[in-house]
Amino acid sequence: MKLRRFLIGMAATVTALFLFLFFTFLFIPDRLLLESVNRALAGEGLSLAATSFNKSLPLGVKGRGLELSSGKGRILKLESATARIEILPFFMGQVRVSLAATLGGGKIAGSGSILRSPFFKLSLKGVQLEHIPFFATVAGTQAAGIVDCEVDLTGSGPKTEGSVKLDAKGVELKGIKLGEMPLPDATYHSVQGMLRVNKGIARLESLTLQGDGLYARLKGNLPLINPLAAAPLDLTLELMPKPELLEKQKFVFLLLTKYLDTPGHYQIPIKGTLGKPLMQ
Repeated sequence: MKLRRFLIGMAATVTALFLFLFFTFLFIPDRLLLESVNRALAGEGLSLAATSFNKSLPLGVKGRGLELSSGKGRILKLESATARIEILPFFMGQVRVSLAATLGGGKIAGSGSILRSPFFKLSLKGVQLEHIPFFATVAGTQAAGIVDCEVDLTGSGPKTEGSVKLDAKGVELKGIKLGEMPLPDATYHSVQGMLRVNKGIARLESLTLQGDGLYARLKGNLPLINPLAAAPLDLTLELMPKPELLEKQKFVFLLLTKYLDTPGHYQIPIKGTLGKPLMQ
């Protein structure tokens, strides 16, 4: 009997809380939603603009023509996006948020929670790199290609566990620099990567870029700290160019001579931080 009363009491409390949040949310003017989001982003040096931004009942927001920007310019442009609190988990005492968006001709789907048992899942399918402003505005790089990516993380801080899997086709990268040092321009028919997270340390097991003129591989570690841009890097980039690419980009490989390990094999230590990587 006591258990029954307890369960009924909990159900009534959760229902009352849901109704309170619903009616409070219902009467918030749409124009204030975007302002609230921008106040939250301001601390990270970011801002969000949108063609439209309004409520998605019962507890969510949706927008079109969304542009996320930093002081260096636009970072991300979404054709549309919706974020909602999931109702069933809410009535079970969990606060989970689901996300659906369209980006660069592809689709994004995800869910996550920062309470109780934190987790984050994200799936990118068919995203075109050339439609992501970050590469040109922040990285100063020309990028093209079709990307699929799967993110599956649980826990937070030093307890974070999980993995990130990347698979891309027809990737073209031009104008990449580490600090002031340029890297060769190249086209890769296949890019695959696996990053595993254990106790808050991200280990890039291998990121391989296979092209007709260049084979590249990146591996190493970085801790997941806040802010992530300040995470110290301990990575190694290997470049194995074919003779025709060496001839075509003589100047770039001349600058990389100090990293020549064996004939046709360059091994480059990358230090600095995630926000400012540098060749050692």
